[in-house]
Amino acid sequence: MRVIRVVSAGTSHPFGDERSVNEAFPTRSIPQAEADPFLLAHQFSMESEGVAQHEDDFPIDWHPHRGFDICSYFKTGIGRHGDSLGNRETFATPGMQWVSCGSGVEHAEGGATPEGQAMSGFQLWINVPSAVKMADPRYGTHPTTDLPLIELAPGVTARLLAGKLDDEPEEATAPAARRGPFETAAKVTLVDFELAPGASVHHSVPRGLRTALLYVYEGEGTVNGAGAGTQTVVQLDARAAERGLELAGGVAGLSAMLFAGEPLGEPIASHGPIVMNTQQEIAQCFDELRAGRFPPVRVPWDYKREAARPKE
Repeated sequence: MRVIRVVSAGTSHPFGDERSVNEAFPTRSIPQAEADPFLLAHQFSMESEGVAQHEDDFPIDWHPHRGFDICSYFKTGIGRHGDSLGNRETFATPGMQWVSCGSGVEHAEGGATPEGQAMSGFQLWINVPSAVKMADPRYGTHPTTDLPLIELAPGVTARLLAGKLDDEPEEATAPAARRGPFETAAKVTLVDFELAPGASVHHSVPRGLRTALLYVYEGEGTVNGAGAGTQTVVQLDARAAERGLELAGGVAGLSAMLFAGEPLGEPIASHGPIVMNTQQEIAQCFDELRAGRFPPVRVPWDYKREAARPKE
């Protein structure tokens, strides 16, 4: 695939305080329309302030979402999550937790990593077709055992988060043909590549995925012959028949996330954690929030209090 551009990632403050994340996209160089169906990709790395002292305490407090899918992929630390579907889970890393928000969820995160240890990984938002934006919400948690390392070449491994790994036929029996566990409603492939110094690999992006972005989050090397260093984004031309991706690790190796997807081409109306198609739909959601009718699908107990959970 032809390299369209190589650009630096941006910086965002999603928590409303001094904490920042690296924003692979959208940025001024790669606007929302060119990242479709991906809404945002944040890389975070921060030191934990310690394990929550109470089962109902979460460093990232309860907040709402509607109309898109979320993937929290942790490279280090311990993942922890609670939501309005009654889920309360922790998971080992590298691991992943995802929510298909649909008509609405409230969730809270964090508070499982011991003090002083690093919490690092990615928060990904993926848009979904209008026809399923108000579907019932769904949820999944996947520890390290669900995200096994796949050896692609000497010194090259990958973890498959969503979709197909490559352009092999769906019925192929090789390990590379299995699907990632993130059950997003969008048609995407998400792959975490790790290349040792001097290692290289040829990879084929699945057909039909006309958006292809590669975020180099550690190390440096080349992507289809173009140089790419830490915290750079390589935008590739996936509209043509050529599906090839050539990665090579430099002296420090190369770690990169591939985001490939089928664009939706639908209008986007968003306000913070709500992503719909029209401003009227946004207003309706906030009316529900003010009236206490959000989320419309939820467990019948107070999900913010673990003690309220019915005894089995």
